[in-house]
Amino acid sequence: MQTIQPAGAPAPAVPLSPGVRAGDFIFVSGQVATNPDGSPFIGDFHAEVWGAIDAIEAVMKAAGSSLDDVVKVTAFLSNAALFAPFNEVYAQRFTVGPPARSTVVLGFGHPDVRVEIEAIGYVGH
Repeated sequence: MQTIQPAGAPAPAVPLSPGVRAGDFIFVSGQVATNPDGSPFIGDFHAEVWGAIDAIEAVMKAAGSSLDDVVKVTAFLSNAALFAPFNEVYAQRFTVGPPARSTVVLGFGHPDVRVEIEAIGYVGH
């Protein structure tokens, strides 16, 4: 196994790896949009989703891969009313053959975070 930490990204504040490569798979921990100092980005929801996917993309790139190799996504939303705006941004980022996906609505430890996304990539080609 290989721990993946994107260059220039702040180290996680909790005990986890942003990503782990195990064989041909890349497991990306749940990502949220962040400010440059690593604090959660609070603001426009579309920017939150875009930022969370940017963070996934950074881990995939650090593993020598890309969003095109993501095969499974699990998204966590704070409110069911966010499904439609989430799908708008998601469709812009995963345009061809979107990955399998589960979407769960639940509360978060941080009261202002509205979306967290984890992913699994396959790079066995």
